[in-house]
Amino acid sequence: MRAADVAVSMSTVVETMPAREAARVLAAQDLPGLIVVDAKGRPLTVLAGTQVLRMALPSYCQDDPALARVIDEAAADVILSGIGERTVADLLPKNRPELPAVSADATLLEVASLMARSGVPLVAVVDKERVMTGAITLDGLLDRVLL
Repeated sequence: MRAADVAVSMSTVVETMPAREAARVLAAQDLPGLIVVDAKGRPLTVLAGTQVLRMALPSYCQDDPALARVIDEAAADVILSGIGERTVADLLPKNRPELPAVSADATLLEVASLMARSGVPLVAVVDKERVMTGAITLDGLLDRVLL
């Protein structure tokens, strides 16, 4: 079995996209992160869901979890207020990891090895021009390997 057999279509984001919109895409796909691509569709990095939370939550909630407890659910919209007018680029860490990528004909063992080495639970499948044609999640890979 090859990477192309396991790859799935996945929404991507660009660095100029508003962070609020990216957060909505992240929530809709139920993924640990979003693939950030350049203008030509070439994968750059992963925007981890935890990074979105880190920028969205007020610092007092991160510094003292007891303070987070006093905010009731009706006021939970405070979670996205920290994002403000930021873009995806603003949410990315300074030392952002490069997104691991494989060709469509890579074996599942190659994909697993790359995931393990990189520590990123998402691998982009790219064509000869390095344009993303799909992605493989850790869950998707394990589902195929453990069958």
